[in-house]
Formats: sequence, structure tokens, C-alpha cells
Amino acid sequence: MSEFAEQLRQRTFRYGLRIIAFCQHRLPDTWQCREIGKQLIRAGMGVAKHYWSACRSSSDTEFIERLGFATETTERSILWLTAIIQSGINQDSEVKDLLREGQELRAILSQSRKTAKENRRKRRSQAANKSTAATP
Repeated sequence: MSEFAEQLRQRTFRYGLRIIAFCQHRLPDTWQCREIGKQLIRAGMGVAKHYWSACRSSSDTEFIERLGFATETTERSILWLTAIIQSGINQDSEVKDLLREGQELRAILSQSRKTAKENRRKRRSQAANKSTAATP
């Protein structure tokens, strides 16, 4: 695994842990916030789960698919964090920082997926060109 992949692996995990701590300590104990907290924790830890799974992929296709899941799950966490802020449940700097981190992770994961798809396309094109050149 590359150094970048390992750093991103740890970053996604820290993001999930920060979300757990935020939900535990910064959300009011109401039925609405408990439901939002459940969804946010599921999404926040899902980012790490899907990225870690992508790192163990056995093919380009599987890697790209799992990066897509990680990106979608990051999007869900952003939705819940935005709902917390815009509903007035919590608008402190901690939740805004979590939102920024989610947005950064989404951008990184989305770009990684795009790059992986482009690299796969190039490899397939090169393989096709070699195959055509080898044919008499």
C-alpha cells in the first residue's frame, strides 16, 4: 500500500472517530438527535469502512466500485452534518470543522476514483494497441 493510501486510510478512520465523539458529547439527548446521530455515525464510520475495503480490492473494477461507495457515504455524512448546522441543533466550530473535513474527504475520494477510472481506461487502451500491433 502506498504512503498516500495509508495516510488516507488513517484519515478516514479519524473522521469516523471524531463523528462518534461529536455525537456522544455535542448532540442533545432528544429522539430527533439520537436518530440523526445514528445516521451520522453510520455514515462517518462507513467512509472508513468502504475506503479500507477499497484498499483490499483485488481488481481495478472492485477498487473503483468501493471508492464510489466511500464517496457516497461521505456525501451522506455531509448531509447529516449540514442538517445539524442548518436546523440549529449545533452550529459550533467543531461541527463546521467536521463538515469541512467531510467535504475534503469527498473531494479526495472522488478525484481518486476519477483517476483510477482514467488509469484503467489507459491500461485497456494500451493493451488493445499492443494486441492490434502484434496481429500480422
